[in-house]
Amino acid sequence: MLHYLLPVAPSSGGGLRFNEELYGAYLDANSQFADRVFDLLNTDEDLLFIHGYQLWPLPTILRHRSPRARIGFFLHSPFPALEVFGAIPVREDLLRALLNADLVGFHTYNYARHFLSSCSSLLGIANQCYGGCTTIDYFGRAVLVKILSIGIDMGHLREVLASPEAAATAQDITTKYGGRQLLLAWGGADLFMGSGVSLLAMEKLLESRTELRGQAVLVQINDPRRIPGREMDAVRAEVLEIRDRINARFGEPGYSPIVIIDGPLSVYEMVAYFTSAGICIITAGRDGPSRIPFIYTLCREEGPLAIGLPDAPRESAIVMSEFVGCLPSLFGAILVKQWTVDGVAEAISSALMLSGSTRRMHQEKRFKYVESHDTTYWAWSLDQDLRRATMGHASMNILSVGLHMNFRVVIPRPNCKKLLPVHISPSYQRASRRLILLDYEGTLMQQEVNTRPGAPSQELIHTLNQLCSDPKNTVFVVSGRRSCDLAIWFEACEKLGISAQFGYCTRRRRNSLWKLANSMVPFHSKRLVGDVMKHYTNATDGSYIEFQAKAVIWRYEEVDPEFGLCQAKALQDHLQNMLEDEAVYVKSGYRAVEVVPQVLSKGAAVQGLIENIMADGITPDFILCIGDDEFDRDMFEAVSSPRSNPLFLDAAEIFACTVGNRPCLAEYYLEDAADVETMLQGLTEL
Repeated sequence: MLHYLLPVAPSSGGGLRFNEELYGAYLDANSQFADRVFDLLNTDEDLLFIHGYQLWPLPTILRHRSPRARIGFFLHSPFPALEVFGAIPVREDLLRALLNADLVGFHTYNYARHFLSSCSSLLGIANQCYGGCTTIDYFGRAVLVKILSIGIDMGHLREVLASPEAAATAQDITTKYGGRQLLLAWGGADLFMGSGVSLLAMEKLLESRTELRGQAVLVQINDPRRIPGREMDAVRAEVLEIRDRINARFGEPGYSPIVIIDGPLSVYEMVAYFTSAGICIITAGRDGPSRIPFIYTLCREEGPLAIGLPDAPRESAIVMSEFVGCLPSLFGAILVKQWTVDGVAEAISSALMLSGSTRRMHQEKRFKYVESHDTTYWAWSLDQDLRRATMGHASMNILSVGLHMNFRVVIPRPNCKKLLPVHISPSYQRASRRLILLDYEGTLMQQEVNTRPGAPSQELIHTLNQLCSDPKNTVFVVSGRRSCDLAIWFEACEKLGISAQFGYCTRRRRNSLWKLANSMVPFHSKRLVGDVMKHYTNATDGSYIEFQAKAVIWRYEEVDPEFGLCQAKALQDHLQNMLEDEAVYVKSGYRAVEVVPQVLSKGAAVQGLIENIMADGITPDFILCIGDDEFDRDMFEAVSSPRSNPLFLDAAEIFACTVGNRPCLAEYYLEDAADVETMLQGLTEL
């Protein structure tokens, strides 16, 4: 699937169904590999680089065993578009595995772009670009995304070019094809390489340009590294049939327009053919990045002198499929659509007609890149970036969370610690009056990508009812959602208090009347805000506007996360510029842009709740406040500095807790909504 070959029939790709047994064996093989790596790994000194999809799960397995390991992962295969990658049943596990590395490398921007898009759409994780670097904030860790083509081993290839074996082979090739135009196609007898296309294009070329008959020879080298199989045998048979047909049409004594090298090829033979060929053709599909154009460029530049042909021109032409991974690095390459035979034939014809000066200019620029971006530079650059990405690992406060392929490490913020029973239980038990303030979305209710929030689970309802049944507890859900929605969702909670619409509507329990905030709350631009949001709604399928009594909210829960975030940023900037003189907040919530009068906030709502319960003679000496987004910071501020407010007892114990370990005023954090529910359930058992 990394190569865009989907299992559309039982005979393709191993069948139509995901084989859990084979996937389990894949994980087991990686675990065994990790056993050996872990025996050798010195966490304090070593850098660990993992290469290839064969070891894709390894970062998670190693991170679980050694949370401080410095891990880089380089994917040498294409990373497919979201529509293809999203069809993999274990897609989240694979993404989390890469995110458990400190650096993730790709050969091209397209592959990295697909990875970032998948992280955004499937995991809801955004990326940031700063100083030319792209990073992903994954539970407090900055995962660096690196884009760099691997290059070639210049030193080794220069030794090969200078060898007597290469010189002798080049002389043999010159003698064999003396005076003829030599075109070299690098392919393979499999579904990725497009081998038959090059041959069919050569046939078209010989049909249209009769002067090339007897003068041009296409030598196709089938990649000897390809593993034999049923599909490869079928492709090879088809390629050989095409070769025989073309040679029968255009061949003559002593001349065959198509030559296929299908057996083992020594490195000396390879560089000799590259040195002798005026044009290199690569029609691969979505294969891994090909270094063949780099090798060809080096051979055309330094090969003639090395093999004793100092007068041979140092020029070249490259015809490449637009899907070849190293394409962005090759100046002047002629691009083709892989399966368009006429297009490939036209591209080869254009390459043959390039002037010597143009071919020389292209060769010089390509060689300059190839020489400066060889394998040594690639390895050095990865080493430096991984060291930078892991600076401070040894001193970080690291927490381990999750099981199996869902494992990850969390880097808490300084001065922010995870809320554990040992912190909260003693205070909860000795308190005489407790106030518990809970946000809803992202706090009590897990935020799901592309899904609107709904009613809480029966388990959560049961936990809330248990908390509310304790006469020492006053429990409120404080949310920006509409009062009618919250009333329906929490209908089973008789004693639960609700503060809705950023504090505009409040009730103490299910049978209480809703109490409204000051009806004179100003929002003069409400209609104008609605008009602007309507424009963005029309341009963003799946988004909608929620009009409240004193707020307007643009929601995009069901929009593609990447597109929705882009639209939300544009809308927020638009509204902030338009409303800069208005007494309103324009803030981003979870997959929402919210415009609320400044006199309404969750902080003001909490302040009002405390005033009301204290007016009833209830003075809390324990306050637990949990929230997850920008609007919840007001709640934390309202409860985090109570000693400057005479409404609070000096002895009140305050637990302000954020969800997701994000920067805010809270002293504590919990991982997610499941963590919150577990903690609340634990309180009911005290």
